[in-house]
Amino acid sequence: MKKKKETMEELNNTELENQTNANKEDESKIEVEISSSQENSSNEELNLSQQKISELEAQVKHLQDLLLRKAAEFENYKRRTENDQVNLLKYAAEPFIKSVLIVYDDLERSLNHINDDYSFESLKKGLELVYEKFTKILESQGIKKIDAKGKQFDVEFHEALMQQPVAGLESNTVLDVIEQGYMYKDKVIRHAKVIVSASLNNEENKIEE
Repeated sequence: MKKKKETMEELNNTELENQTNANKEDESKIEVEISSSQENSSNEELNLSQQKISELEAQVKHLQDLLLRKAAEFENYKRRTENDQVNLLKYAAEPFIKSVLIVYDDLERSLNHINDDYSFESLKKGLELVYEKFTKILESQGIKKIDAKGKQFDVEFHEALMQQPVAGLESNTVLDVIEQGYMYKDKVIRHAKVIVSASLNNEENKIEE
């Protein structure tokens, strides 16, 4: 009976040991699976990170290329603009010169025919036409004469060369224009050189003194 009991205990111990070993194996399998899962997860995260890095690097390269192209385009635009500005300043008078050449040609034709059968009246008429044409060209460019004769003297527009006493006329009135003055748009580019009136009383006072 005692022997049977010992045998039973041995069987129980063996079964318990087997069960323990089985549990340990299961735990080892679980640990391996967990480790494998963690490793797989780490690999996936690493792959995703590398993929993201690659995408960002590609974006950076694209932006760098775009920036270089834009910088090159801006330099080309800047160079073209500078050339355009230089040419604009250099040839700014071209339209005016083309207009003046028309008058120049008319004058040349008149001079070439001055020894022909031109009468004085014909020559005068031809010069008047050239003068009118030239006047229109100047006006189209914003150039006009300063209307001075008969006006009150104004230092903004006139330059007095001398005074002349005149009876019955207000002092400092422009009597005559020695040299025409001109406006370019709203700017005086040449003052009119004029003779202005002086009061007779002032002149008499000067004589008495």
